[in-house]
Amino acid sequence: MTCTAKKCGIHFQPPSIIVIYEDQNQEKTRKRIMPIRNFSKFSDCSRAAEQLKNNPRHKAYLESVSLRQLQKLYSLLKGHLKGQSLAQSLEQVQREEAIDPEEDMNKLDDKELAKRKSIMDELFEKNRKKKDDPDFVYNVEVVFPQDEQVESCGWDAESDEGF
Repeated sequence: MTCTAKKCGIHFQPPSIIVIYEDQNQEKTRKRIMPIRNFSKFSDCSRAAEQLKNNPRHKAYLESVSLRQLQKLYSLLKGHLKGQSLAQSLEQVQREEAIDPEEDMNKLDDKELAKRKSIMDELFEKNRKKKDDPDFVYNVEVVFPQDEQVESCGWDAESDEGF
């Protein structure tokens, strides 16, 4: 059975993940409700998302849903179980997803670094221009404006004196 997920969401009461998918065999749009069991406000969202995605009963329906999206849905549920409003939970998820360009990623542990890399990979794939895109242009040349004087580096000037 081939399914393509169109929408994916969460229902708080009772806790469940809802997937609206298109059945390729019958060309019909259907809805699947997957109950979430044994999940509390102390549970690990990434582990729960992996278990659901690898569950044999739901695997065919979740093939086109990214693991990151399932983790976000579980984070929203976790915030709801902690007593946060939907707006607060969404804000917290967006803060976790944001990448600070000034942050020193050398100081992160392996788990956090892998999370940040997957966020960057997903953002790259979303913004990437493919050959099949209608606005794809091969070999784009861009001239950047230089409004201010370019600073010379001190190390560059010193190395020329030695020769």
